[in-house]
Amino acid sequence: MSVLRASNITKRFPGTVALDGVSISFQSGKVNALVGKNGSGKSTLVKVINGAYNEFDGNLYLDDAEFRYQQPKQAFDAGIATVYQEMSLIPGLSVAENILLGRYKMKGKFIDWKQTFQDAQDILDDMGVNLPVKETVLHLSVWQCQVIEIAKAMSVNPKVLILDEPTSALAQHETEMLYALIRRLVKKDVIVIYISHKLQELWEIADTCSVLRDGKYVGTLEMKTAKHADLMSLMFGDIILKKRPSDVVVQDHVVFEVDKLTREPAFRGISFKLHKGEVLGIAGMLGSGRTELLRAIFGADKFESGTISIDGEVISNPSPVLMKHKGIAFIPEDRKEQGLVQILSIKDNLNHSSLDLISNGMFIDTKKEKEFSRRQIEDLQIMIPGESYPMTSLSGGNQQKVVVGKWLNIGPKIVIFDEPSRGIDVNAKQQIFQIIWDLSRRGLSSIVVSSELEELLEICNRILIIKDGLFIDEVNPDDLSVNELYVRCMGGN
Repeated sequence: MSVLRASNITKRFPGTVALDGVSISFQSGKVNALVGKNGSGKSTLVKVINGAYNEFDGNLYLDDAEFRYQQPKQAFDAGIATVYQEMSLIPGLSVAENILLGRYKMKGKFIDWKQTFQDAQDILDDMGVNLPVKETVLHLSVWQCQVIEIAKAMSVNPKVLILDEPTSALAQHETEMLYALIRRLVKKDVIVIYISHKLQELWEIADTCSVLRDGKYVGTLEMKTAKHADLMSLMFGDIILKKRPSDVVVQDHVVFEVDKLTREPAFRGISFKLHKGEVLGIAGMLGSGRTELLRAIFGADKFESGTISIDGEVISNPSPVLMKHKGIAFIPEDRKEQGLVQILSIKDNLNHSSLDLISNGMFIDTKKEKEFSRRQIEDLQIMIPGESYPMTSLSGGNQQKVVVGKWLNIGPKIVIFDEPSRGIDVNAKQQIFQIIWDLSRRGLSSIVVSSELEELLEICNRILIIKDGLFIDEVNPDDLSVNELYVRCMGGN
């Protein structure tokens, strides 16, 4: 049995301690899950182990031999392989070329293609998977690309294999095939560290589960005997939630209604009503269908059946343009790729959704343009060096405010927030929550999805729970704790 051990690891960044005296170990012969909420220190620990961060306090040991690598390539060559959520394959190259990139067998000055293809085939055979080694990666599925990433890691006969969110883009049947592959790798005496936000899958694949919280190691569970509540207690401890302001009042009028909305396999039979001034939360684990539902509601993705109504009017063929004109705003999960144009100025981004309101025919009314951007900068307290600066000059929290501001310029009735606090600091989160409450005071309604379930308890009037594409429960945020909400999202009691 091999053991990877971290002893008293501390990693500091300006203004924060990402890892605070973490001592933790991972063994071969089992799947070692590593979990924690966003900001708990998981990614930092992985980067310490694989050489991405080489300046830290404490010690690392592999089978009692101390190590500290200066860069990821050095760690990779030594047998510590990391497969990240964001794939690093080159689409125009073959399966074999991607697996053995930079390490092809040579005949003098030329690549020995026959031997290269054979070496790649041997690796895949040893893993027990069947892929055409000469096929171009561009033509393969996400599942097959995930296998290639793992095969690339296995090509160095790793002692440690770190899998970061390996199922995030996989369908259920593909996830089951990945589980089977991981179990075969475990039998090869590889130390497998499995990182996932999909907590419900830990009972299917993990043998142990170690938990980090606020940069500290808080404990390890044996998954055979662990209960949902045990894991929640380690991850969250005793959380004191802030109370919603008493002047945020929900009115009786129904402004938005969804009836039996279905888009297989993402979600089916979804029905709910949204009231004027209400902040409605949708809670669910990763892969439950939350984002897919929001995209369908906004018209970004087509749905197969069901109806959407705004103020009693059925919207028969919703599209983003139509929904915008009907007063629906959408704050997407990925603000950098989907919510902003990074190379444009702050002013241009703030006016991006309201071009039809600030233009006279083909020309923009510069006075209105200035008025629209300044209004949101002042109302949302966006900290900027200047309106003409590019979006890249702003912090994550201020970028998120720009996304919100550009949509508020259209005068919406309903604002859909998908992960509104992702990647922003605690102070910026509270500012976003205040914005949502201010919208409610003005009679606007919000739908909020967040992986940080404690945030939903903090800001929402009502929470709907989605699991495997179905609404399974409706809860009052005042009636349960964050631990209980997580358990319900996983289908537990």
